[in-house]
Amino acid sequence: MRRLVLCFLILPSIAFSQGNTQPDAARIKLKLKKLNVLTSVLYMAAHPDDENTRIITYLSNDYLATTGYLSLTRGDGGQNLIGPEIRDQLGLIRTQELLAARRIDGGQQFFTRANDFGFSKSADETFHIWNKDEVLSDVVKIFRQYQPDVIITRFPPDERAGHGHHTASAILAQEAFDLAASKDIYPEQLKDLAVWQPRRLYTNTGRWWNTSINESTPGVVTLHVGGYSPLLGQSYTEIAGLSRSQHKSQGFGTAGTRGDQPEFLEYVKGAKAEKNIFEGINTTWSRVKGGEKIQPLITRAIQDFNEENPAASVTILLQIRKAIAALEPGIWRTRKLQEVEQLLIDCLGLYIDVTADKYYVAPGQQVVASIELVNRSGIPVTVNRMEAKDIAVDSATSIVLTDNIPVQLRYKRLVQQGEPYSSPYWLNEKHSVGLFTVTDKNLIGKPENDPAVSMIFAITIAGEQLHVTRPLRYKWTDPAKGELTRPFEIVPPVFVNLSSSVVIFHDASPQEVTVTVKSASDARVTGTLQLELPVGWRTEPASIAVELRERGEEQVKTFQVYPSSHEETGVLKAVVSLDGAGSFDRSIQTISYDHIPTQTLLPKAEAKVVRLNLKKEGSVIGYIRGAGDEIPSALRYMGYTVVEMKNEDVNAVNLKRVDAVVVGVRALNTNARIGFIMPVLLEYVKNGGTLVMQYNTNEPGLKNFAPYNLELSRDRVTEEDAAVRILKPDHPVVNIPNKITDQDFAGWVQERGLYFPNKWDAAFEAILSMNDKNESPKDGSLLVAKYGNGYYVYTSLSFFRELPEGVAGAYKLFVNLVSLRGQRAAEPAPEQANKKRKNKHT
Repeated sequence: MRRLVLCFLILPSIAFSQGNTQPDAARIKLKLKKLNVLTSVLYMAAHPDDENTRIITYLSNDYLATTGYLSLTRGDGGQNLIGPEIRDQLGLIRTQELLAARRIDGGQQFFTRANDFGFSKSADETFHIWNKDEVLSDVVKIFRQYQPDVIITRFPPDERAGHGHHTASAILAQEAFDLAASKDIYPEQLKDLAVWQPRRLYTNTGRWWNTSINESTPGVVTLHVGGYSPLLGQSYTEIAGLSRSQHKSQGFGTAGTRGDQPEFLEYVKGAKAEKNIFEGINTTWSRVKGGEKIQPLITRAIQDFNEENPAASVTILLQIRKAIAALEPGIWRTRKLQEVEQLLIDCLGLYIDVTADKYYVAPGQQVVASIELVNRSGIPVTVNRMEAKDIAVDSATSIVLTDNIPVQLRYKRLVQQGEPYSSPYWLNEKHSVGLFTVTDKNLIGKPENDPAVSMIFAITIAGEQLHVTRPLRYKWTDPAKGELTRPFEIVPPVFVNLSSSVVIFHDASPQEVTVTVKSASDARVTGTLQLELPVGWRTEPASIAVELRERGEEQVKTFQVYPSSHEETGVLKAVVSLDGAGSFDRSIQTISYDHIPTQTLLPKAEAKVVRLNLKKEGSVIGYIRGAGDEIPSALRYMGYTVVEMKNEDVNAVNLKRVDAVVVGVRALNTNARIGFIMPVLLEYVKNGGTLVMQYNTNEPGLKNFAPYNLELSRDRVTEEDAAVRILKPDHPVVNIPNKITDQDFAGWVQERGLYFPNKWDAAFEAILSMNDKNESPKDGSLLVAKYGNGYYVYTSLSFFRELPEGVAGAYKLFVNLVSLRGQRAAEPAPEQANKKRKNKHT
């Protein structure tokens, strides 16, 4: 049984907090109007950013329909324009960006277990990697749980969708539309859910695959989404622009627009509508047995609403709540009870907040929580009971809140042993390339974890009791940003963080591996730190004693790791065995951006170790960053000194000090000034330097980034095991200093490469050829040109994914790229230099 140690201090003092957002009177009135509308819509697509925020905003705030977005994936396979996080961490960022968008446009958010494994060219490939039946079961479950009247898909169910995930999302929507109503399909779901048949399914069309569509097209329903809301003071498309702009990791900042703007919905399944997407659907309270008497009550509440005294609506809201509670159980009873109870809190101006004295605690440790209660209305509210996870904090509590007098309480809670750690539920277990592992099926569909600790307040208003739930969170004041919050979390008593997720041994020499051990415990902890290694590897010392005296203390421990005598790839694990408390092997990773809540991950303390016989030439590499990659770290593991160069650092003097320059992924797309430094870089090549340009997307204005004509396309090879053919087996880039063979293309992750050039000058030599199944060869993944005395390399191979994953062959090939050696030109005499300037070719 969980136990709570309590220490209350009742302090009638003035307090202020910005943590809970109180809606203004206009938004309260909009909520009142929504209380009278009983219909729901589910928009469905494949990724974060696929959703049409214009439609979601419009349906949620104009039609006042309960509106949701089902994203099959969390966007794990994309690129990150705001930081270095990729794959699982990027998926976590994009999950929170979707939630931030929904907080603006008024929608709800859902996910399946599907993992975004990267670009896919067909639905067949997508379904094979995802395991179609598993993802289909998730979609059916969400349909049954959410019970939408209308389904809207973003994409058509064929190759016009342009991405295998897109196509798959439309196919799954159509299949689930029929299957969700069958008792024979996924019957295990029916223990808790009922079958459900949506009324109709439409596709949000009128884009690149069907540009000729208009309002008069047969089977099309038009939504005029550009309407203006006097209550909100914005057009729905202005709100939608703010919502879409939350997708910051994708660079999707969008301007708001004004004026009439149509969106087209094309009929697919179910009952066809002529003019209105909700035709034939009962959107009133009469759709619920016994609900007829509720509609006029809400209508009266809307008519009588006093913007300057919202609390005057409390009496009728309590009547409405009582009438809804008397209905038979069902989705609308549940939804509308939640809505009316939130309206009661809003109209009272009732502020309830629970904050912790620290942002994480280990099981067995105490947290001091502060409760702030303020009733900003003239209607008395009594707090009768407060509970945390079904355990009474003070069952005898009776606190009357009135007259805007704040009450502050403090209590201590002991976090019991066995409490689950606060790590994203879909990342708790290892997952496959296509599907996350979720052991608790009740979590499927949820966007994120429930709060680690929540408090439930039983309150009485005019003799009626209701419950208010508030999450425990940490709150602080930043001198520049003001009041900030982050989730409260439960974590292990000690963290074990390795210095890198990949350690490359380029020969048989030992390397230092550092481990940071950090305490999350308030008490002194002692134990032993060890590294677990593959057979044939060893460490000196074999173990290291650890003693941490207080919470937050950390120590850095260093091991000499001796690799095996032969090339291989394995896993290194770090484990701390605490005296009398067991073993712990979790690291801590924190993701912090201003537009989303702070995110904490607790992955296993593991690193990939790669033993190579790696040869290199040169010693110093200049690196110009692009859109967040980790290649500088990989270069250091190759044995290079890396000089990270800002725009102002790129000049002839500094370039003389480096043996090669590498330009990060999408640097041409994200660095507005790189066009001004390209002439300097090309002159560096001409004088004998080596420049490696990684992939970019073909955007307007992209030019003069290569010494010869080079045109980019959307060509890519998405099959990471696609056969690679070496077109120039005698070229230095596949021979010096490392011999590159077919085996070096084994074990690549997610893809071979993307956005290959498809046209280039004869001065370029195409080194590799590859293609996905049933496609023509793509030869533009690695192009090398001699320019003056040096080498210019353009590569669309996905080194930004392969090197952080420790792919051995990718390391060998990248070393060869930066080891290309031109002949450095001698400095011209002054008179020669002047002549050269007059005849300079640009």
